[in-house]
Amino acid sequence: MRILTVLALATALTACGGGDTSKTTTVDNMTAAAPVAGKAAPAGQSWVDTVTRTPEGGWLMGNPDAPVKLVEYGSRTCHVCKEFDEKGYAPLTQNYVASGKVSYEFRDYLRNGADIAAALVGGCGGPGPFFTILNQMYADQPRTLDVLQKLPQTYYEELGKLPLGQQATRFAEGAGYLDFVKQRGIPEAKARQCLADAGEATRLQKMNEKANQDYPIPGTPTFILNGKMLENTVSWEQVEAALKAAGA
Repeated sequence: MRILTVLALATALTACGGGDTSKTTTVDNMTAAAPVAGKAAPAGQSWVDTVTRTPEGGWLMGNPDAPVKLVEYGSRTCHVCKEFDEKGYAPLTQNYVASGKVSYEFRDYLRNGADIAAALVGGCGGPGPFFTILNQMYADQPRTLDVLQKLPQTYYEELGKLPLGQQATRFAEGAGYLDFVKQRGIPEAKARQCLADAGEATRLQKMNEKANQDYPIPGTPTFILNGKMLENTVSWEQVEAALKAAGA
């Protein structure tokens, strides 16, 4: 099991932000695609409530056969990812995913030890509450970062001496993630089992390694649209422009 070990949080945050909001999204300069067709969700269901785990290790919301496929590599400790979630999640899901034209897949990108702990407990409830917990983690991010930055250096020094399999649990304890998920219906015992899941930690790590090989990822958030990385794209306005250019 290989987990990102202890990193100075302030240093890790320099990797937050995958593009320049003052620049134009690459897709904007291309000929717009023809409008794509939507598809109604099965009777009695909503695409926004349809969430599945993907073979790559992400969590996909919406029509799995949507003609426009958006993937986000996001870090739960990245303030730019938090800003995208706050501004973009509602219009993305309500205006695009709900129509069946766009699927949205979130893939955890691990920049530090807190990210691996957050990803493990964030997926512990399975598909149903995944995106609700993700949204609420972003909303809780200022508290989490404040707590982690105030922990003494000795805490991180001792954490670094632990076996890799125990580091995620200690990060979760230090960041308050155990109490966070307990308040959302996930028992502490189950959360601790998820934190100790070596197979899931390895799956997340391999997903990150493949992303770096395929693109590579310049920072978080990074967006992949129909298999191609969107350069200089970190804001909702830029992502929406790319979706429209793709026919959504």
